[in-house]
Amino acid sequence: MKTVYDFTVKGRTGEDVSLRDYQGKVLLIVNTATGCGFTPHYDPLEAMYRDLRNKGFEILDFPCNQFANQAPGSADEIQSFCKMKFGTEFPQFAKIDVNGEHAEPLFAFLAAEKPFAGFGKGLKNAALNKFADMNNKQFGEKAYIKWNFTKFLICRDGTVLARFEPTADMNDVRKAVEELLR
Repeated sequence: MKTVYDFTVKGRTGEDVSLRDYQGKVLLIVNTATGCGFTPHYDPLEAMYRDLRNKGFEILDFPCNQFANQAPGSADEIQSFCKMKFGTEFPQFAKIDVNGEHAEPLFAFLAAEKPFAGFGKGLKNAALNKFADMNNKQFGEKAYIKWNFTKFLICRDGTVLARFEPTADMNDVRKAVEELLR
């Protein structure tokens, strides 16, 4: 059975990083953007990382510019912004595509394991869904991820346990992480 440990990704400076390096840890894999309305998610993400990393938890941050061009900077600019504005210390990887012909294979795998199940109820979520659908038409059946700050929770054995859309309550994300760490 395939797990996230079967993937190699590019580090922020372009080096190959095997996800086997994270074997045995609880992971939260996130596609991010510095200019998105969900960018404040960096605060609870960093708090969770700071509080739980010594218990076997890692956040893997993959910047992506495919959603309304909300991550236009270079890898260094993105990292500098995240460190200065949110104090992030968790690993940030090379900027990637999560949709389309050049999608990072890891994200195609994650989305196949836990497909999109909706943004939830309410007018804001319905509006985001319409906007995301318009943006993602260009990717056709390779529109794996709907928007920035989609989070995948990975068990210590490398299997995908859950998918949290950016509209998910970050307290619920944290509770799920803490439950896996027990």
